[in-house]
Amino acid sequence: MSERFIFTRNRTRCYHCGEEADQIVKAVSAQAQVICSACGATRIFIPRFENTGAVGTCTPIGRYDLWTFEDDGRCKNCGVTGPHALAIGCNQFTTRCRNCNYTHFYRFNLEYMARCPIDEEVSAPPAP
Repeated sequence: MSERFIFTRNRTRCYHCGEEADQIVKAVSAQAQVICSACGATRIFIPRFENTGAVGTCTPIGRYDLWTFEDDGRCKNCGVTGPHALAIGCNQFTTRCRNCNYTHFYRFNLEYMARCPIDEEVSAPPAP
């Protein structure tokens, strides 16, 4: 992610591990990521559409709480570096420039876990 748009942290309960931890949020035009600092669970979102006339939140409420907060970023539409509203759900991710209302809407693509959730030893013989 060489383009720098939104790179921030939001302390909240992780969707995966349930711990109260910093969620590292990175968003650029081509992709958005949310990474849990506690368990390493990473959700990748890909762009669905961009719109200058979007009003309201494009991220529907799903199974988990909707994370809403603001952070500064440089808008690719108006060029102003200023507040952007972020709404992150389990399946969607929306950023909206507070200056011109230019909106990026991303949809969930994949999730991976950085740490193995199985701590028990394997009962199979070791590989040769």
